[in-house]
Formats: sequence, structure tokens, C-alpha cells
Amino acid sequence: MSMISAFYSGKSILITGATGFMGKVLMEKLLRTSPNLKTIYILVRPKAGQTLQERVSQILNSKLFEKVKETCPNVHEKIRAIYADLSKSDLAISKEDLQELLSCTNIIFHCAATVRFDVHLRYAVQLNVIATQQLLLMANQMTKLEAFIHMSTAYSNCNLKHIDEVIYACPVEPKKIIDSMEWLDDSIIEEITPKLIGDLPNTYVYTKALAEMLLQQEKGNINMAIIRPSIVGASWQEPFPGWVDNINGPTGLIIATGKGFLRCLKATPKAVADLVPVDTVVNLTLAVGWYTALHRPKSPLIYHCTSGTINPCNWGKMGLQILETLQKIPFEKAFRQPNANYTSNKLLSKYWNAVSHRAPAILYDFYLQLTGRKPKMTKLMNRLLKTIALTEYFINHSWEWSTYNTEMLMFELSPEDQKIFNFDMRPLNWLEYIENYVLGIKMYLLKEDIAAIPEAKQHNKRLRNIHYLLNTVFCLIIWRFLIARSQMARNVWFFIVSLCYKFLSYFRASSTLKV
Repeated sequence: MSMISAFYSGKSILITGATGFMGKVLMEKLLRTSPNLKTIYILVRPKAGQTLQERVSQILNSKLFEKVKETCPNVHEKIRAIYADLSKSDLAISKEDLQELLSCTNIIFHCAATVRFDVHLRYAVQLNVIATQQLLLMANQMTKLEAFIHMSTAYSNCNLKHIDEVIYACPVEPKKIIDSMEWLDDSIIEEITPKLIGDLPNTYVYTKALAEMLLQQEKGNINMAIIRPSIVGASWQEPFPGWVDNINGPTGLIIATGKGFLRCLKATPKAVADLVPVDTVVNLTLAVGWYTALHRPKSPLIYHCTSGTINPCNWGKMGLQILETLQKIPFEKAFRQPNANYTSNKLLSKYWNAVSHRAPAILYDFYLQLTGRKPKMTKLMNRLLKTIALTEYFINHSWEWSTYNTEMLMFELSPEDQKIFNFDMRPLNWLEYIENYVLGIKMYLLKEDIAAIPEAKQHNKRLRNIHYLLNTVFCLIIWRFLIARSQMARNVWFFIVSLCYKFLSYFRASSTLKV
């Protein structure tokens, strides 16, 4: 019998960020493994004209929850949507809903955050720090609360090479940062942001580090744990391989490569691509919730959920696997044939951005204008390059994370729980995982038909032939305007041709002698 599944039975659980990628998988796993849980409270706000219940129904009607409906037919009755807005100082929860949460909640999984790297510091502090502080104030008033689990990031201290499972002090106290956001105007905040974040790459990781320090300072008597996943990708095994529903992280890079938009990336091929499947993170999260509630550690324990230390795969190897998979499972209507190169040279990266990215986009927009259509490719390409520039820090560095607490927890689980809530990354086969990842993007995110793969392959062949034709035309132009007009260039050209001919003759003669 699973002790973790039994623990969550009859519990009332509050999940923030339940409408996000990880939050959905967390809900699905809870409902599938503990169908007898009492209630899952999710904090939601209306979006695009949808009511709270309509948003919940949209989530539950997705393919992700197909297995849940078999084990928990009354799944709609288990989820209680509560209006909340994390951008508001009091989270905008009504008094009636707040009273229900305070009197009923047993476990909190705080997954909500802004994950944008370029967001303004004021907004990042509000969602990642102040909202966490407000939720912590609520938690201290909950009479039945057993555990508070906070989702952070492994990169919250990425200015360090080796990162331990401890909370590192920030140069400026979180409370001082929060207070300053109340009276400083946006222009001043923008001016001082580089000095505040120091050698951290963006406001996202900076505010996540602030939130960790704040939790340590203000946790009171709450049983608390912090989980630090690295780059979260598609599911590995559950509820089925390859499920993904957003373009964050490597998903956007795979789509851009598969569609032919991205041809060169400023990256270090030997840097470790510390990718972790979303179901691995969720399994660890549920195990941490169980352990924290039962063992009640005196201080918050940090759990790293990373792959680089125990099952590393570098960006060079992963890129090759992605390209090989895209040959077998191509995306439909690609702009160019999928291909990608790495360079760690800044000048070379700028050159390839101009030649392989911006120039084709400008030419295509010119073609659209000639045919009476609205140009769009240049704008799309600029957005893509800007997004990729924000990720360059993470694909050009490697880190070492200690995993003592994570390994300790693994040994605390029963054999049954080690199967049901597996978070051991060592058995993961990267080639198989990447193939499922690409297939999942095609099926669940791009909504493309598997039966149309032969047609997509034919389209890519046509793109390849066009590429060869354009290269041939370019070589002829070079010959016409450069080589054909220069005696020295002609001499060099004839020397190269004669040298190639001699090599071919030599190898042909060697082959004849062997026969």
C-alpha cells in the first residue's frame, strides 16, 4: 500500500499556480493516486471572458485528465476554484473564501510565480515575493495546516558554481526591497535593478532567492520545505510520455528549430542541459509534502530536483538528438528545413543572426508584400531572438547541485512509493525522452496529426532542394563577379580543382590495386 497516497486521502489541499504547466500535472497526480482526497482548492482569476468554473472545466477536459476520470469519476466535485489575484496586496480573496481556507486547508503547494526573465522588478517582487508573504500570513492562521511546500528554482543562486541545499542570504533584506517597491517610481527601479540583482542574470531568479530568504525569516511554526527544480520539460512517464502544454524552456527552442526559424544558437555545447521532466518534479513535491507533514523538520529543508549531477546530458548531445528526432517526426509547414548550429563566439553569433535569421525574414516579408499580404516574419524573428538572448546565460553555464536531502527522501520511501512517486533521474534514457518530447509537442501543443508526417517529410525535402538551389545560385554569382574577373582568383580556383582531382585519382588507383 502506498503511504503517500493514503496520507493525502481525506485532505484539503491548496494549490497556487494550478492553471500553469506544473500545477496541472500536480493536480492530476493527486487526483489519480489519492481519489479519496477531500478537496483541492485552486486560486484562479477569470481570463478571456471565462468564469472560474469554465476555466476549471477547460483544464479537466484536456487529455491530461483522461486517466483521472477513470479512477475519480466525480473529479469536478473535488476541485474548488477560489477567485484570487496575486498581483493584489491582499490577494483579493473574499472574506467567505478566506474563512473556508483558514479553517479547512491541510497542505499548501505554492507553485504560482511569474517565470518571465525580462519582467519589471516591481512586478516580479509582487508576484514572487509579496504574494508569497501574503500566503505565508494566511498559512500562519490555518488551524489544520500540516505542511507548506514552496516551489522555487535551482537557479535562485546561479551566481555560484556549486549550490548546496541551504538558503543563501541576499545582500539586501527582502523586507527592505518590499518597502522600497511601495514608494519608488518605475524609472528609479529600472535604474537600480542592475545594482540590486548584482551578478544574477535576471529579476526572476533574484526574486525567487528573495522569497526563499523571506520564508526562512517569517515561517513561524509552520512545517515548511522548499523544492528547487532546474529546467522543467515535458513528462517522462506520467500520465503518459511527452505531455506538454506551454512554450517555456526548451519547448520553445524545439519548436523554433523544428519550424526552421532557429538555425544558430549562442551556446556552449559541453555545458550541461539540466532538464528535468515535469512528472519527476511533481512526484518529488508530493513526497516532500508527506515527509514534511509527518516528520516536522525544525528548519525548512531544501530539495534539489536536477539531472546534471546524476544523469548529465550536454547541450551539444541534446541538440543532435533533437535534430535526429525532427528528421523522423517533422513539424508541419516548416519555414526552412530544420537545422541548428552552436557557437560560443559573440561576433560569430551576431553574424549568423544577421545571415541565417534576420536576412531570410526580411526577404520573406518582401515576398509577402509583393503578393499583397501583410509582412510578419521580421517581427516574429526579432521576438524569437530576444527570447533566446534571455536564455543564453543558462545554456552557456553548468552548475553542481548537492542532492543530499533528495537522496535521503528517496530512501525514506517504501518500495511501493518509490514506484508510484518516482523521482530518481538515473534510469532516464535521454534519446527516448527527447523523442517523446518532440512527439508530445507535435501532438499536444501544436495539435498536428501524426498521419500527416509523410507529407511533412515531403515538404522538408522541397525546402532542402530550394536550399541547394539557392546555394548554387549564390556560388555562380560569386564566380561571375569575383573569380571570373581576377587572374589570381582563377589561379587559386584551378589549383584547388586540380588538387581535388589528384586526390580522387589517387584514391581510385588505391581502390583498383586492392581489388
